[in-house]
Amino acid sequence: MFAKFSPDGGRVGYVRENNIYVEDLKSGAIAQLTKDGSVTTINGTSDWVYEEELSLRDCFRWSPDGRSIAYWQFDSSRIEMFTLINDTDSLYPTIHRFPYPKVGTTNSAVRIGVVNASGGPTKWMNVPGDPRNIYLAHMEWLRDSATLMIQRLNRLQNTNDALLADAKSGIVRPAYHDENKAWVNVSSHVDWVNDSEFLWTSEKDGWRHVFRVRKDPTGERLITPFDGDILSIAAVDAGGEWLYFIASPENATQRYLYRSRLDGTGGVERITPSNQPGTHSYDISPDWHWAIHRYSRFDVPPIVDLISLPDHHFVRTLTDNAVLRQKAASLVQPPVEFFKIDIGGGVVLDGWMMKPSNFDPTRKYPLQMYVYGEVANQTVLDSWGGNRMLFHRALANEGYIVASVDNRGTPAPKGAAWRKIVYGTLGDLSSKEQAAAVRAMIATYPFIEGTRVGIWGWSGGGSNTLNAMFRFPDVYTAGIAVAPMPDQKLYDTIYQERYMGLPVENPEGYRIGSPINFAEGLKGKLLIVHGSGDDNVHFQGTERLVNRLVELGKPFDLMVYSNRTHNIDEGKGTTLHIYNLIARYIREHL
Repeated sequence: MFAKFSPDGGRVGYVRENNIYVEDLKSGAIAQLTKDGSVTTINGTSDWVYEEELSLRDCFRWSPDGRSIAYWQFDSSRIEMFTLINDTDSLYPTIHRFPYPKVGTTNSAVRIGVVNASGGPTKWMNVPGDPRNIYLAHMEWLRDSATLMIQRLNRLQNTNDALLADAKSGIVRPAYHDENKAWVNVSSHVDWVNDSEFLWTSEKDGWRHVFRVRKDPTGERLITPFDGDILSIAAVDAGGEWLYFIASPENATQRYLYRSRLDGTGGVERITPSNQPGTHSYDISPDWHWAIHRYSRFDVPPIVDLISLPDHHFVRTLTDNAVLRQKAASLVQPPVEFFKIDIGGGVVLDGWMMKPSNFDPTRKYPLQMYVYGEVANQTVLDSWGGNRMLFHRALANEGYIVASVDNRGTPAPKGAAWRKIVYGTLGDLSSKEQAAAVRAMIATYPFIEGTRVGIWGWSGGGSNTLNAMFRFPDVYTAGIAVAPMPDQKLYDTIYQERYMGLPVENPEGYRIGSPINFAEGLKGKLLIVHGSGDDNVHFQGTERLVNRLVELGKPFDLMVYSNRTHNIDEGKGTTLHIYNLIARYIREHL
């Protein structure tokens, strides 16, 4: 797995059965660099936590000179095993067991080592802290091939330390410290301006900004001086002294390219033309003179072209998606409407709304809400929505108003306070603000039939659907919760603890945030959908909720997709089936 060329292109490193190998491409000679790999000792790839929540799977890095390889090692021997049962693929059920650390339980012990690319002993980096109660969330070589930068999060993930490790001695020294009362994010772009200064993304001043930091450490300076959030770094032109980044300070639903000077002087400059509203992304060339530019809107499929920088001058079209645009044209009418809704207390939320193609403003239409509402994603984005957007269009054309709203706590670029207000009570504020938004929409738009309101969502959106149905039965008529997490204590350590803290320290927050504790409030029609093979948000939670609803004597509907994972897309016909199911339930009960 994860084959990677050496910097000179003469060798390839890869992982096999949790060990790391290097193969010479000319001679075919293979060097096995680690030999202790096993089911519980993982070299060069990752455990559940790092793969799912830190997006780390290929966990080894060539040094720039090609002489060494740095890698993560995971000891998962003390993690409790989770069991999935496959009832359908053989005559007798088969069992799949894998280590999965549920909130408050033991994590893998993690360390980082450096080994010669030709073989030999590993030198382990002496990172401070209990290896089972820290996260080594990022690691990369410096250009000198002698030093590693490692990011170390504490268990609560409210501190992030940038550490510099000597690859030969293993000695580690601090380079930068970041902290927050709620949580900190991993600085995925640690770009070096020169041999002594690097860029660090932090929310320490209330915005997600970029700072220029000395590795001594003796100081820092802000280089993105504006009241707005950096969504991602696009490129660093150290020679030209420019930082290119994605932001949208005026409209949280859109994305544009900006730049600022690396010395922190002056303000920020928007590069994306003002006559192209929507969502833009850029793959900038190594010389910073060109970019592959992708542009879309909610109802407009992506266009990919080549532009020059910094003038953003069009050079040529690479992909125009003309056929898709032509096919979609008749399906996306009338255009989606973006709106802002005041829910009181000075809080204004962004939303979008679809109307039937034959919309009549004098009629009353049922309202179908689509929700996510958690910290991992926004639903209200002015970018091409693909298949799910077209599904919602089909619903609208059957005579519904389909809408979505982003509550506080979603990762909109509206400042750290907007995002982190949910700390410690995830699931509580989101359901309150979603219900408040529905009430405000009913009061604002006379064509909405306030006695027929549905809600549906997937994963975190499924959890918010449950909270909506249980806690606000006067607002919602019907709900569809796909792959929900009814009890937050059943999810993994890193995600849930990042936003909720430890359950022993925040029992009331876990109670308030978990919909299973409010199931007695159910009055409307509820459909729960889950895959029995979901290794992420386990079917176990839905089974516990079923028991609770039965105990309470509450009628509900349940659909189980055998052996499907969290995506519920495995097997012929599955995707069509689940969306037909959702549509049918809405038709029957809304």
